[in-house]
Amino acid sequence: MNLLEEALHYPLEKQLPDWGRSLELAPGVRWLRMALPFALDHINLWLLRDCLNGREGWTVVDCCVDRPESRAQWQAVIEQELQGLPVLRVLATHMHPDHLGLAHWLCERFAAPLWISLGDYQSAKLSAASQDSFGGAATAAFFKLHGVSSTEVLAEVVARSGYYASMVPQVPQQYTRLLDGHVLHIGGRPWRCISGYGHAPEHMALFCDDAALGTPVLISGDMVLPRISTNISVYTMEPEGNPLRLFLDSLDKFAPLPAHTLVLPSHGKPFVGLHERVAQLHAHHADRLAEVVQACRGQPCCAMDILPVMFKRTLDVHQTTFAVGEALAHLNLLWLAGQLGRQLDAQGVFRFSAA
Repeated sequence: MNLLEEALHYPLEKQLPDWGRSLELAPGVRWLRMALPFALDHINLWLLRDCLNGREGWTVVDCCVDRPESRAQWQAVIEQELQGLPVLRVLATHMHPDHLGLAHWLCERFAAPLWISLGDYQSAKLSAASQDSFGGAATAAFFKLHGVSSTEVLAEVVARSGYYASMVPQVPQQYTRLLDGHVLHIGGRPWRCISGYGHAPEHMALFCDDAALGTPVLISGDMVLPRISTNISVYTMEPEGNPLRLFLDSLDKFAPLPAHTLVLPSHGKPFVGLHERVAQLHAHHADRLAEVVQACRGQPCCAMDILPVMFKRTLDVHQTTFAVGEALAHLNLLWLAGQLGRQLDAQGVFRFSAA
């Protein structure tokens, strides 16, 4: 545990649910973990006891990627953890594959509706239908504009054509829209939607302060994670986007929540210390931004030049593709705020320098 983590409290300490099983965190709130085929090796999912249109059952929050191992783990959950009750609705915090991949399978199996924001539903539909979402030739060309010249990295990006659809092969044809401030009544308890931007088009966290839970609960999705900072990237389809500014502004929406809120993140363990963690994330990005400005004062820098400034460890090819997007998110924030200038050099690479 690092010094930042020591400022947080993990009420379950080292206790984790086994694959295909759940742990009760509060009355009617259960924690699932499912394996992911990435360096980030798990996702947390949540079961909320529910009653909808007179039917008893469960609301599922997030789904995992669509692959045989995930379906097998869900089958174990259905047989062992649902108490013989159906899934009444499937709620996705956002459109990324580890959160939405199996929504179509669960929705079809239980004739349950999908609940998601408009921004993430439409982005998911577009990404599942496109071969160039998060990869392909267009993304490789975008990476070249920002200094990526490694044939290995560019080949990885090109090979990622169809990347999203490989983990989200279908998106349900209908959905119920989640809106910021909207209150869902799940099991008779009010859960308020809190929108977040920068990591996903229109991420929705869920907050409940019902006395029957025993403590306020925030299902934070990927907006607030205890051990790592959420990936914030600029993508090909919005090359001059400012996702980091959006993310930092979104974090401040959690400031009014009670300090003793139990935070249920998508990766890592449930924790208490929301205000401290939000402050840590602000400080983390402030430090990275200061480092980027300093680097660009020394000489004009492209996104690829910024990788060793922001990331002190060795990155493999897969990690490099995400790191470029994150470096560009920091550069774009500073450029759009007028702290850096940007020019296209003679080699066709965007370079940023102190304004």
